[in-house]
Amino acid sequence: MALGKDYATQECSIARALEVIGERWTLLVIRDALYGVRRYNDFLVHLGIPRAVLAARLQALTADGILEKRRYQESPPRDEYVLTDRGIELWPTIRSLGLWGREHFTGTPRLRYFRHADCGTELGPYGECPACGIVVPVEDVLLEPGPGLDPDPADPVSRALLKPRRLLQPIETETSERARV
Repeated sequence: MALGKDYATQECSIARALEVIGERWTLLVIRDALYGVRRYNDFLVHLGIPRAVLAARLQALTADGILEKRRYQESPPRDEYVLTDRGIELWPTIRSLGLWGREHFTGTPRLRYFRHADCGTELGPYGECPACGIVVPVEDVLLEPGPGLDPDPADPVSRALLKPRRLLQPIETETSERARV
């Protein structure tokens, strides 16, 4: 019997959310968008995702109001994908899933640290700053590389993520920097 493509018979908010974000690649696309990835080719090389799958995911996330497609170049026409407020609200889900995965499935050193940009304190499990006593807004979260990251990664997005940066700030890869010059 074939597995259904939706959860139409489920009366559950989790099932409804899975209709939008439950596909295998979707949360990784959202994670990368939180890290500042905006351009199709940057998603493609960082995720190693098939082109057709990426195109379908970006289209679906745009249609569901998670991402917004914005034109950044007219000739030739090129677009980028920026998280909407609805997409940014997925940060606690991404953070919790990452913490759970690190605790239960990885035996490697820390890959990334998430800190409060204002004071440098590492965030607590719910995105709170233990020093300041607040839940830190996504745009004030500093992403820092940890000792478990490859110090010489092959793809330009991973290289850009080796520098501390705030979440949501657009990634600048070697390719995008050359295009501006």
